[in-house]
Amino acid sequence: MSGNDTKRGIMLMSLTMLVFASQDGISRYLADEYNVMMVVMIRYWFFAIFVLTISAKRAGSIRNAARTEQPVLQAFRGILLALEVCVMVAAFTLLGLIESMAIFISYPLIVAALSGPVLGEKVGFYRWAAIGIGFLGVMVILQPSNGVFTLYGLVAMASAVMFALYTLLTRYAARKDSAATSFFWTGAAGGVTMTYIGIWYWDNMTPTDWLWMLALCITGATGHFLLIKTYEVAEASAVQPFAYLQLVFVSVIGFFVFDEDLRVNVAIGAALVICAGVFTLWRARRATV
Repeated sequence: MSGNDTKRGIMLMSLTMLVFASQDGISRYLADEYNVMMVVMIRYWFFAIFVLTISAKRAGSIRNAARTEQPVLQAFRGILLALEVCVMVAAFTLLGLIESMAIFISYPLIVAALSGPVLGEKVGFYRWAAIGIGFLGVMVILQPSNGVFTLYGLVAMASAVMFALYTLLTRYAARKDSAATSFFWTGAAGGVTMTYIGIWYWDNMTPTDWLWMLALCITGATGHFLLIKTYEVAEASAVQPFAYLQLVFVSVIGFFVFDEDLRVNVAIGAALVICAGVFTLWRARRATV
């Protein structure tokens, strides 16, 4: 049950984004050294164990957590998220952390744009205007008109679209299933999918890289645990804008660890996306008050 300790919720959300940014940095390092599918597969093994444990605890048993009237939808959600993670990690290696995340943070705007046709929600003029400004920001980042645009940007954009669709399907599934059930299917379906795909790309890792893989798994589980705690102590609408701090933390890691550049167009475009996203969240919150 959600609480109303907004200050603590903001602190937890900020810490969550720092952990997720660290996870992104480790993912990029490992994906530069090994196949993306294998890296995500091992990460998902650990994540699946974490998810099954949390789901069983909240639902009373694994059987209770797995019970659903919409197994196809739930399985598709889990598979979609696993594939989205693969696409995003691939974008890290192709485009870099900073630009990939700058594009990815447009996903709340995609959710807002698709909430009408998918969920039947009303999207008013002001939210459409914010969505338009946000996508203008994405175009500023991609620079399609002056030769800077590359197909790598579309990889990051595909990840944002996939995650937005996953978010919408999660909200749709919540009409019949509990959060514990959706969480169970996220880990189970994703774990099975990544095992089926990733096992064919197995490669021996060095002892040092196994330690990095362990760190990747721990940051993944820790990040999701902190996110759960965040939503337990504060309203989602109050803390959600602070999720954009992930871009800030990722930019620091990309700049200092991977020697990436923060181009002016990326900074301007990301600022437009963030402002549009925060405004969209504010309008959605007003609509529910």
